[in-house]
Amino acid sequence: MKRKISIIFSSILLIFSALNISSCQTREETVSCFPNVPINVVLNLNLPAYYNLQNVNGWIYVNQQDAGTRGLIVVRTTNGFKVYDRNAPHICPDTNTTLSVENNIKIVCPKDGAEWILITGEPTKVAQIPPKTYRYNYDSSTGTLSIFE
Repeated sequence: MKRKISIIFSSILLIFSALNISSCQTREETVSCFPNVPINVVLNLNLPAYYNLQNVNGWIYVNQQDAGTRGLIVVRTTNGFKVYDRNAPHICPDTNTTLSVENNIKIVCPKDGAEWILITGEPTKVAQIPPKTYRYNYDSSTGTLSIFE
């Protein structure tokens, strides 16, 4: 009887250990308190407001409806675009955690000075994870950039 209880207890312990190990191996893209809101933005890059996105390294802020809780940073790269959420990915949002672009080369969190490379999103200071990114579709024939999650 003791052996049977021991086997059951060991099995349960093994199952919980396996679940715990697998959950630690998959890193979340952001902290757990990061707001999860729908993203659905369509930009006509032929309009003057989006002129900066015509050239590689050009960037803009997008602060329209369905652009997240604090807006987006859209950057033109050599292979397409990068679309970052403006919420800091490494700390819980508050009044001083909206990401901004500095010197056209880096993204900065004003709260703790975390920095990322604008064109790649690679963390360079304080944070260990990149800003949250969103998927997009670009139709070069119409100049339409659709951003979604």
